Amino acid sequence: MSEDRLMPNYDFRNKETGEIIEVSMSMTALDKYKEEHPELERYFGNQGTSAIYGKPKQSDGFKDVMSKIQNAHPKANLSQYT
Repeated sequence: MSEDRLMPNYDFRNKETGEIIEVSMSMTALDKYKEEHPELERYFGNQGTSAIYGKPKQSDGFKDVMSKIQNAHPKANLSQYT
């Protein structure tokens, strides 16, 4: 496995052109990179946004299976899934 695959990826946007680039580097190299490239700023637009509000509804089939497991293992606390 190559070393750059072990490093986190960071997205940057060029302040003048708007071009977005992805750079792979260690966290310790990040501060130095930002100092050496003042024309770039961190870009967070490629991050997915997902939120779950409330409790996801389980399907009836899943609830049935969990009920059978609960009956076979009475000491297991699976009530949140049934």
